[in-house]
Amino acid sequence: MSKAELIEKMAKEAKITKAAAGRALDSFIDGVTKGLKKRNSKVTLVGFGTFRNVYRKTRKGRNPQTGEKIKIKGRNAVTFKAGKKLREKV
Repeated sequence: MSKAELIEKMAKEAKITKAAAGRALDSFIDGVTKGLKKRNSKVTLVGFGTFRNVYRKTRKGRNPQTGEKIKIKGRNAVTFKAGKKLREKV
């Protein structure tokens, strides 16, 4: 499902305009993004799931084309764990 399709579905089910649904979705995405700014932070939506910001440590890797060993920098990554209600419905 694309963002446009999701906005259309939200507008139809909530009986609001597509513009209002788009603003609501953008606000939701912005809220989750701000909630995950700090390392090891999380945003929990009960029944839906948990977004978590985790730090991936620096590690060694290998270039598959040349076989050369490389260093992969540590970075922040976002993970999602589905909640019980979502798992049951999917």
